[in-house]
Amino acid sequence: MDTAASVTSKALGILAAFSADAPRLTLSEIARRAGLPLTTAHRLVGELAEWGALERDETGRYRIGLRLWEVASLAPRSLGLRERAMPFLEDLYEVTHENVQLAVRDGHEAVYVERISGRQAIGVVSRVGGRLPLHATGVGQVLLAYSTPELQDRVLEQPLKAFTKYTLTDPKRLRQVLAEVRRAGIAVCDRMVDPDSLSVAAPVFGPPDGADAVAARVSVGATVVAALSVVVPSDGADRLGLVPAVRAAARGITRVLGGVSPPR
Repeated sequence: MDTAASVTSKALGILAAFSADAPRLTLSEIARRAGLPLTTAHRLVGELAEWGALERDETGRYRIGLRLWEVASLAPRSLGLRERAMPFLEDLYEVTHENVQLAVRDGHEAVYVERISGRQAIGVVSRVGGRLPLHATGVGQVLLAYSTPELQDRVLEQPLKAFTKYTLTDPKRLRQVLAEVRRAGIAVCDRMVDPDSLSVAAPVFGPPDGADAVAARVSVGATVVAALSVVVPSDGADRLGLVPAVRAAARGITRVLGGVSPPR
């Protein structure tokens, strides 16, 4: 059993060696980043490539394979949510023609499960499958605001990364902002993760579902399962004009999920 667990851990370490900054790696780079002997890395990479979790390009470097993406796309937290949310994300995009994003919480991070972006939309640092800390983004602040006090304490006890000079890194000030997000049901993050962008985010509610739902329950029948946002250029942004559209999209997704939006 220990050997099997060790092999599994090593294989997962190989997959974890890849990142947005390093999507293609040589075998030597994989071995170094995973902390494995070259011979072990060679054997495991070969097995992962044979199964389809990794692919080898024309330069001899490895990248994540389509088989792994196919399996990951079946994750229940994103599959049903994305399918039901997509019509409302598309409607919000048609209204704004800017970046529309959908995220869920995983630990202390927001994981982006869907995004719609046009050619003229402002560039963003997020990507589908990517992660950002909860304190610095609109969707993250929404997810954090509706989490338990215990989770908020754990997040705020850790050093908070500053992406720009506007990022909230003072725990006391961030607590005040989270309380306002929960009161208003909306988060506005201006230049906190990117110096040129502003995001407006709102919570998506679903029906209570086990321990995770209890942790996020706002009132009877109200559970935050995701957050959606629109990201626009900060300069000249009509934040007040964006709020109704974002709220409407979030409520639409909440409705099809069978959730209940608590009164503000």
